[in-house]
Amino acid sequence: MAGGSSSHFGGRKSSDCCSKINVVTSLGISLVGIWMLMALFSMPLVNSEISSTLKVTKKLSGQYTGISGDFTVNAKREEDVTFQGEKGFRRGRSMEEFSDEKGLDSYQNEEREGENSNLSNGEENQEDSGSTDESQSSGESSNLESEEVDSREKGSTSTSGESDNGGEDSNPDGAETTAEDENIVLKSKKGEEENEIFPAGDQSEILKETTTQNGPWSTQAAESKKENESQDSPKWKTCKTDAGPDYIPCLDNVQAIRKLPSTSHYEHRERHCPIEASTCLVPLPSGYKQPIGWPRSREQIWYSNVPHGKLAKVKGHQNWVKVTGEYLTFPGGGTQFKQGALHYIDFLQKSLPQISWGKQTRVILDVGCGVASFGGYLFERDVLAMSLAPKDEHEAQVQFALERGIPAISAVMGTKRLPFPSKVFDAVHCARCRVPWHIEGGKLLLELNRVLRPGGHFLWSATPVYRKDEESVGIWEAMSELTKSMCWELVEINEDKLNEVGVAIFRKPTSNDCYQSRTQNDPPMCEEADDPDAAWNITLEACMHKAPADASERGSRWPSKWPLRSEKLPYWLTSSQVGVYGKAAPADFAADYDHWKHVVSKSYLNGLGINWSSVRNVMDMKAVYGGFAAALKDLKVWVMNVVPIDSPDTLPIIYERGFFGIYHDWCESFSTYPRSYDLLHADHLFSDIKKRCKIVPVFAEVDRILRPEGKLIVRDNAETILEIENMARSAKWKVKMSYSKDGEGLLFVQKSFWRPKQEQIIKSAIA
Repeated sequence: MAGGSSSHFGGRKSSDCCSKINVVTSLGISLVGIWMLMALFSMPLVNSEISSTLKVTKKLSGQYTGISGDFTVNAKREEDVTFQGEKGFRRGRSMEEFSDEKGLDSYQNEEREGENSNLSNGEENQEDSGSTDESQSSGESSNLESEEVDSREKGSTSTSGESDNGGEDSNPDGAETTAEDENIVLKSKKGEEENEIFPAGDQSEILKETTTQNGPWSTQAAESKKENESQDSPKWKTCKTDAGPDYIPCLDNVQAIRKLPSTSHYEHRERHCPIEASTCLVPLPSGYKQPIGWPRSREQIWYSNVPHGKLAKVKGHQNWVKVTGEYLTFPGGGTQFKQGALHYIDFLQKSLPQISWGKQTRVILDVGCGVASFGGYLFERDVLAMSLAPKDEHEAQVQFALERGIPAISAVMGTKRLPFPSKVFDAVHCARCRVPWHIEGGKLLLELNRVLRPGGHFLWSATPVYRKDEESVGIWEAMSELTKSMCWELVEINEDKLNEVGVAIFRKPTSNDCYQSRTQNDPPMCEEADDPDAAWNITLEACMHKAPADASERGSRWPSKWPLRSEKLPYWLTSSQVGVYGKAAPADFAADYDHWKHVVSKSYLNGLGINWSSVRNVMDMKAVYGGFAAALKDLKVWVMNVVPIDSPDTLPIIYERGFFGIYHDWCESFSTYPRSYDLLHADHLFSDIKKRCKIVPVFAEVDRILRPEGKLIVRDNAETILEIENMARSAKWKVKMSYSKDGEGLLFVQKSFWRPKQEQIIKSAIA
């Protein structure tokens, strides 16, 4: 009994305990269920398991298509991902289509939010760099239905939001762009479309799989590939030269200049390129700041950016330039227009109304330009001036011009032809340019005759025009005799009473009548075999080329008035001629213009996050018909159109359209100062260069020309894009976007303030 009673009591205790456990368990399960239900409802509603903040690597299956056959390549990024917007699900739309519905504008949304961040040293923002955090994180997307392939071969894109370099202190360790910079973030919100950058992938299943691969994980293949590429990248050093931050390799070759047998014809101011192109990076001046923007830069620039005060002492009384605190200021004067360039410009037109600035006269050459105030104020009259001056005792005059946002090149009229085609400038201007036009049979003036358009004007404002001292009178008599023998007509002599100077205006003939009626063949006519358009390293000859005799020949007619001439087909291009891209020349020309208008308006202006109001000096490193420059003509920028010497000679077409440019060999250094340009554009240039010379020195030259925080846009084959991207990364540049598809690619990178600590001595540039 006792035992039975005990057993019964123990069983009831066990039953009560189990009941309590069951209650607690049920309660716990209920709480967990409620918590899970609440968590479920707290998540945003998305489609096809797209997460609220989905991190994916951009894999854009866009197609590069030429708008007229296979002659040009146009980047279209067709989004094969489904994404949720205000109008439901969409797929397979191009970059251009997105631009019409905020998609393209939001492409660099994070960059633009930071555009107004402060730059270093308290300077107001002059570039489009922002101060947004690097919020992108690593991720990959892959197509489940496809075999594993290299993303660069099949089509891949990497981007990063712009961050404010601010100055040399930004990114002090020179850390390379991380994997976070390679990826994008797609944010979806209920009821609104807020994709900060284009999504990627073919379908929602891809996005779903991507979520399982997100996070800090990389792959051995990716790590090994990146390391191999890194080992192949250049190991940069800083150039150590006598010129320091102002180093121009082909103009500062001290060793070659020292060996010249004579300098009487300014040979020491001409190009003497080193045998081996340099691969070092030019240092920055101490205290370099982001340049002041246009148009304020026309009046003042930072002294620390161009720390040269000698010219202010020598020419300050002529209102060239003055040192004012931390600025160099430019009152707008010059040797011949102390009271300001605008008054002088208007004085010239009043002297000869046919000049008609900005309509009849659009593109001019300004020889001996000084600090280029004349060219700077001609923008007020819709005129482009190619300002030219040597790198001489007037230190940094061309550098001042470029820092001010005024076109200029370092060149001299010496023993070689100028790097321009014949018959292209509407006018040539010389204001006390110190060129001895009348000596040696007028060889230098005959070079101006070569580049001056038939019917064009030579505007000569110099002391021999208005002074009566013995030397001035002698020069005037010699010039009068020379110009008459050249068949130039003296159409006007006038005096500017305000500036107390005078100008003589000559006009080049439009026919051969005068040449044929001369009693003496002096100066002589050039040989028939002498090509007037040959201009690269051609020795000057004291001869004249005949005027065009056929009405269909280039130079026989004056171009249409600006701005109509920018769009009009040059009259000498006919359907019987084959264009650069293989079509009939007129169709080629039209297609090229349509192509660049499309690319610029739909991609460059809206799709890359560039603040174009902070861009002034632009270079098209491989211009063809000038379509890129024409597409930018309504912006406050100017474009230096470069036609490589191994490319089809289309530079005369560019001038005919009312733009300017220059011939150049990119295996050599360009004749400009460091930090001259805000943006460089290279369309299938680097792949061409690789056929002739090494590409690393060319990238070093790009780095030299471009300003810190300046932009480089490259369109080329995928292999070349990868090479340039690796070089940019190794130089601590910011990779803003890298895209490749079907063997073609687009790269957008930004130069940083970083300079290597290790130096490389350039023996050719040290005395």
